[in-house]
Amino acid sequence: MELLRSLRVRAGRSRLSAKMARITRKPSFINFYHTKTIGIVWDASKPEDFGILSKFYQKMAELNKEVKIFGYFPGKEFPDKYTAVRFFTCLKKKEVNFFYCPVHPDTESFIKTKFDVLIDLNFKKHFPLVYVSSLSQAGLKVGLADSRPMASPFDLMISMKSPVNVEKYIEQVLYYLDMINSETAKKAV
Repeated sequence: MELLRSLRVRAGRSRLSAKMARITRKPSFINFYHTKTIGIVWDASKPEDFGILSKFYQKMAELNKEVKIFGYFPGKEFPDKYTAVRFFTCLKKKEVNFFYCPVHPDTESFIKTKFDVLIDLNFKKHFPLVYVSSLSQAGLKVGLADSRPMASPFDLMISMKSPVNVEKYIEQVLYYLDMINSETAKKAV
């Protein structure tokens, strides 16, 4: 069974590579102060982290930043807290095709949204979320550093010890985003 799953994921990665080869993307980021839109790709298998993301959403709303969260829940039944939340779209296990590529109607919309920043919270590297992060047209993609940085879709990688705490990871991401001051931002001031 595991062999079949591995072959299906490998075929999905091949499809993803073919799609990525057709995309030309130039990373861009001014500074966090001027950021208006943030996309988050989240492994929703830990419902206890949802409260942290809700607080993050509220904090960013206070700063006039729009946040959209795209999650993947590998279980069969959603936790109640995941339903009827307007800033959160969650992909279920049955909403991926044979090759584990997402087929949820909102997937393509999320991928095509040109977020100023995309923050990847997919620490277990679930392939449907890797697919979304890799194809995202966000200006700057932030994710967890791994052993193959050249194969990573991320422009900024954060190193943290396992197990990664979502709250501390988000703090680190915001810390480093706040430090970035590009030449474009300096000219705007």
